[in-house]
Amino acid sequence: MRSETSEADIFKDDTQEDTQKGRFLSLSLSEEVFALEIKYVTEIVGVQPITPIPEVPDYVKGIINLRGKIIPVIDMRLKFKKPSTEYTDRTCIIVVDIEQVSVGLIVDNVVEVVSIPDKDIVPPPDYRTGIQNRYIKGIGMVETKVILLLDCKKILSKDDIEDVLEIQKVRGDLL
Repeated sequence: MRSETSEADIFKDDTQEDTQKGRFLSLSLSEEVFALEIKYVTEIVGVQPITPIPEVPDYVKGIINLRGKIIPVIDMRLKFKKPSTEYTDRTCIIVVDIEQVSVGLIVDNVVEVVSIPDKDIVPPPDYRTGIQNRYIKGIGMVETKVILLLDCKKILSKDDIEDVLEIQKVRGDLL
C-alpha cells in the first residue's frame, strides 16, 4: 500500500464513473506519439478550409464550420513549438470537448485507439529534470512503445478558453 498518489489516481474523475477508463486515442506529431483520453474526443474529421481570425496566438489556425457549429482549430505542432509542416491526406482534426468548449486539434495523423491499464501508466518526469511536461498527464507503456498522455484540461490555457468563448459569442451575435 502506497501513501503517495498512485498512477491510478492520475486519471480519476470524481464527477462520474468513466466507462472509457483506460482508453486513449493515439496520434502522432512529427516522430512523437501522444494520446488523448477518449472521453474528450467527440469526432475526427479531415482537414478542411480554415477561416483565419485576427489577433490570436499563431497556433490558433482559425475556425471551421462543422455542420453549422463554429469550431476553433489549434495546430498542435505549433502549440508544442515544433516546426510547421504542410498538411497531407493523413493530417486530421480531432474535435475535443474541454471545459465545455469544443476545439479542433490539428495533428499529423491518428494512429489507433489503445487501452492502457493503470498499472502501465506512470507520472511524468519531475519538472526538475528539465523536461517540459506541462501538457503531459502521464506516460503510458504499450508493449515496447512509450506514449505521452496529454492532459486535455491543460492543452488550453484560461486565456485560450476565453478567446474560444469570445469567438463563439461573436459568431452567435452574427446569426
